[in-house]
Amino acid sequence: MRRTEQRRAAVWALYQSDLLERPLGESLPRDVHGFTFALAEQVHEHQPELDELIRRHATDWSLERIAPLERSILRVGLLELLYPEVVPGEEPIPPEGAINEAIETAKRFCGSGAPSFINGILGAVLRERISET
Repeated sequence: MRRTEQRRAAVWALYQSDLLERPLGESLPRDVHGFTFALAEQVHEHQPELDELIRRHATDWSLERIAPLERSILRVGLLELLYPEVVPGEEPIPPEGAINEAIETAKRFCGSGAPSFINGILGAVLRERISET
């Protein structure tokens, strides 16, 4: 399974968990790939931090106003920006790749405004991170 598909599987599991208010484990298939599991688990573990970044950079939007699927895409993208080595021993994705993956997922599954919204937030976080170093 390609990494893009594994990433999207993590987004869908997080989305279902968020939308249905179910534990993440119930949203992951039993035969889930290791990368998908690690990514979803790490997003879940870092969710308070990720949500705070979304709140801070989503100008004039509350977290609750952002569609659940878009929140899940943002959380995965942010995790890969902040913690690129999700699975030890596997090649981390570069920041631009994480942003591109999030945008492409939004183009495929969300409304027409979602890709630019997601790009804006992830880009702002990346610029902030670069300026801090």
